[in-house]
Amino acid sequence: MKKIFLILTAISMLSCGSKEEIEVTPDVMHQSIDKVTEIMIHDIFSPPVASRIFAYPNIAAYEILALQNENFVSLEGQLTELTAIPKPDATNQINHQVAAVIAHIDVSRRLIFSEEKLTPFRDSLYTDWSSKNKKVFEASKAYGLQVAAHIVKWMNDDHYYQTRTMSKFTVNTDDISRWQPTPPAYMAGIEPHWNKIRPFVIKTANQFKPEPPPAFSLEKNSIFYKELKEVYDISNEITKKGDASEEIAIAQFWDCNPYVSVTRGHLMFATKKITPGAHWIGIAKIAAKKTNSDLDNTVLAYTKTSIAIADAFISCWDEKYRSNLIRPETLINEHIDENWKPVLQTPPFPEYTSGHSVVSGAAALTLTSIFGDDFTFDDDTEIPFGLPVRSFTSFNKAAEEAAISRMYGGIHYRKAVDIGLQQGRNLGQFVIDNLTLKSKSVSPQ
Repeated sequence: MKKIFLILTAISMLSCGSKEEIEVTPDVMHQSIDKVTEIMIHDIFSPPVASRIFAYPNIAAYEILALQNENFVSLEGQLTELTAIPKPDATNQINHQVAAVIAHIDVSRRLIFSEEKLTPFRDSLYTDWSSKNKKVFEASKAYGLQVAAHIVKWMNDDHYYQTRTMSKFTVNTDDISRWQPTPPAYMAGIEPHWNKIRPFVIKTANQFKPEPPPAFSLEKNSIFYKELKEVYDISNEITKKGDASEEIAIAQFWDCNPYVSVTRGHLMFATKKITPGAHWIGIAKIAAKKTNSDLDNTVLAYTKTSIAIADAFISCWDEKYRSNLIRPETLINEHIDENWKPVLQTPPFPEYTSGHSVVSGAAALTLTSIFGDDFTFDDDTEIPFGLPVRSFTSFNKAAEEAAISRMYGGIHYRKAVDIGLQQGRNLGQFVIDNLTLKSKSVSPQ
């Protein structure tokens, strides 16, 4: 009898053990973000498109976590046209954190080209979770995929696919103030219709329309020409310093050009890097890890930041193709110095406003709303690309450096940097004021 009792007790203990929750650490989410970023670099997505790839998967993960975290507020009704996600079957035991990561991976998979590169990471998680509690894993997986499908349906109505069929940007060669393709690849202007993408929080693409750039003029006493000459003079001054130039180090650190054309003899190839948005997502990761944020709050940080970044690109690109301003490189080569080259390769789209400045301003304010001001951090985001760590005393200081880096790089005029940074900050503040992720009784967001 005693033997039977011991056997039944053992069976009972094993049964109880099988119902234990699967632990999902914040590192799993960091790894998922990192893996998707790695694939995005491989697939060479433009900065605006990359921002879209970050936003939707994070929203899917956040919405699942908001169901079981009493401090989280659903984004339903807060984001344009987003409806409530399906509720899980009450008869199933769901691990919401497992489901959130699964949804993040599945939505990401639908947004990248090289899906097969994501599969081993996903399958390794599936194997681990299934071995710990197959019943909970299967229920969580089914629910995560159900939510992913809901988010993808919403995502597919954001006009992205319609913009794939729209006409390419037409270069106006009759107006010397208008943007022209730049060397060495002379690529066509990318994403001229990005202002038609449905925004997340801002109401319209032109809601934060900045003041226009200085009137185009090659008169030497004009504001525009003085700004053009300033780019040329700064470039010459810092290049004379060579390896000792702090300005060149700053420019290279914030380059974040996903496709740099390199020509050697008759051979042309590309070097690949992260986008500006990916750099700020990397900073969000640094902040989350420094504060030992749990999984839920890690997802919150990624979600809020990626939404601000995505809307910032919509706002910035709206202005870029409205003002359609020529880049410094073109004018300097034609009117000042035909042998001059910028420190950084000029990206293929109009000059005003600076994308880095707008995105950095928005991301920095958003991260400050989550982690606080005077948040010191060491930015190691660029180590994989051979660049050293840079340290900052706040997110806003990092944004200011990111903005001025574009002048040091020789690819933007001062107004594009200064006005762009303010444009981003205005937009970022709007996102903060109009997007609630945590209940008001909980602070910070």
